[in-house]
Amino acid sequence: MLEPSIIKDEEVEHLIKDVYELYGYDFSLYSRASFRRRINRICVIDKFTSFAELRYTVLNDPDYLKHFIEEITVNVTEMFRDPYFFKALREKILPQLGTYPLIRIWVAGCSTGEEAYSIAILLKEANLYHKSLIYGTDINPSVLEKARSGVFPLQQMKLYSENYILSGGKKDFSDYYTANYDSARFDKSLQEKLILSTHNLVSDSSFNSFQLVICRNVLIYFDKALQERVFRLFDASLENLGFLALGSKETLRFSNLGKYYHQVDDQRIWKKVEHH
Repeated sequence: MLEPSIIKDEEVEHLIKDVYELYGYDFSLYSRASFRRRINRICVIDKFTSFAELRYTVLNDPDYLKHFIEEITVNVTEMFRDPYFFKALREKILPQLGTYPLIRIWVAGCSTGEEAYSIAILLKEANLYHKSLIYGTDINPSVLEKARSGVFPLQQMKLYSENYILSGGKKDFSDYYTANYDSARFDKSLQEKLILSTHNLVSDSSFNSFQLVICRNVLIYFDKALQERVFRLFDASLENLGFLALGSKETLRFSNLGKYYHQVDDQRIWKKVEHH
């Protein structure tokens, strides 16, 4: 078993550099403590006897790389995370989407599903849920299993409830779930319009057209070229006048596609304003 202290700092830096140069995934901005924790976890799960063995496998086995990326980027998330983002969706974006006969929303990199469930709640409260479809995708099948279950830790509900209220929620948040010992099971109706499937943003193509694409805090691990590739995928997936929502450290501003989009909100929401 690898002790955390055994992995030297320079070994971590070498691995980060190798993964970047070989594959284009950029973990250089990633918190080192967090990266190291996840590396240790991978060594335990996959029974590597040394860091060198892990590094060798990552660099020489492209199939293993996919698993490695899944484990490193597993997205820790929460319901109504960054409540003001959800407030902006609620007040500025959903009223515009309401004019469509069918609303299609893609939550890309949805992880364990908290964001997708939050969107379902927003749509319900805007009376748009009946004519909406939410597609939640992630590279990692195991997080989708969790999303499918609709069960989250009960101790999170206080935080989720506070987020919900800050996002402009007017109901009692506990109406949306049933408490059971230490878990909260979300209402089955919140899954009726939710379609979950694996999708790799880097290598898979567009699979539908959407009025809203949400991809927050996923692209921070991608280098410029990979980001641009994903932006092209989103652009190909967005209807004209559709919206793209990114995370707080992500921007379209430096993308070649930036000129076709107009930032509508300081919460990182862009509107596609020009056909090209």
